[in-house]
Amino acid sequence: MGDIDYSQFDPELRTPARVLPKGYALQRGLTLPRALMKAVGRVGRIRGAEVANVNDDVTVRIHRPTGIGEPGPALLWIHGGGMVMGTAGQEDRFCRKLANFTDTTVVAVEHRLAPEYPYPTPVEDCYAALCWLAGRPWVDPGRIAVGGASAGGGFAAAVAQLVRDRGDVQLALQMMVYPMLDDRTGVNGDRPRVMWTADDNQHAWRWYLAGADPATAVPARRADLSGLAPAWIGVGTQDLFYDECRAYAARLREAGVPVHEEIATGAFHAFDLIAANASVSQRFFASQCRALRAALVETT
Repeated sequence: MGDIDYSQFDPELRTPARVLPKGYALQRGLTLPRALMKAVGRVGRIRGAEVANVNDDVTVRIHRPTGIGEPGPALLWIHGGGMVMGTAGQEDRFCRKLANFTDTTVVAVEHRLAPEYPYPTPVEDCYAALCWLAGRPWVDPGRIAVGGASAGGGFAAAVAQLVRDRGDVQLALQMMVYPMLDDRTGVNGDRPRVMWTADDNQHAWRWYLAGADPATAVPARRADLSGLAPAWIGVGTQDLFYDECRAYAARLREAGVPVHEEIATGAFHAFDLIAANASVSQRFFASQCRALRAALVETT
C-alpha cells in the first residue's frame, strides 16, 4: 500500500506523526493494546476526580467548572478506544479543560467494552448514563449535550439516535470528534495510517457487532437521520475516518439537521489529544468550545 507521505501532515504534526504507532495491530489480539491504553490512562488520570455510580455496571467521572450556578449545562463525554479499549479516566485532563473553557459540567462515562460486551451493551451503558445525568438536580434538562472522541464519537451518534427514538431526554447538541461511525470503512483495505488503520477498524467492528445487524447497530447505516439533535463533527484530513465523517455530516444536513463541520487540514487520528499545543489542535478545541457554549451556555 506504500509508505506514509509525511509532507501531507500539518507542519506541527509531522514530528509526532513519525514516531506514533501506525496502528494497534489488533489482529494480534487485545492484550498489549489494552495494556498500553491503560498505561496512558493512568498518566492522564486526575487524582481525586469525583466518581458516581449510574447503576451496578456503569460509573461516571464528574468534572465541574467553578463558580457555576445550579442547575446548569452538562455534557456526557464518551471516551475513545475503538469500542474495545480505554477508560473514562484517560481523558480526564481534556474533560477538565473543556469544563473550564465552556462553563459546562463534563461527565465522562465508564462503559463496558467489546468483545466481552458487544452491541448493544456499550451504547446502552452510555444511554443509561445520559438518562442519569438528565435526572441530576444540578443539571438543567434543557441544556444537555452528548459528545465523544473516536469510538466515543460513534457512541455519541448512536446515543443521539436512541434519544430521538425513545424521547427520554432533550438533547441540545451531539458533538462527534473524529467519530467511528461506519463498519464499512477499511473493508477493502487502505493506505498506511497514523494511530488507527483499516485493519484495526475491521477487527474492532467485528468484535463489537458480534453478528448484530449493522443496519441497527451502526450509526452511519441508519436510513433516517431526521429529527436528530444539532451536530458538531470534526475530523482531520489524514484520518481514516475522514470520508465517513464527511458523508455522515452531509446526510445529516440533507435530513434537516443543523451541522457544523470542523476540518483539520493535515491532521491524523487523535491529533488534538496527542499534540494539544499545536495550532491546528487549538483551533479544533476552540471550535468545540464555541459549539458547546452556543448550544448550552449562551442560550438566552
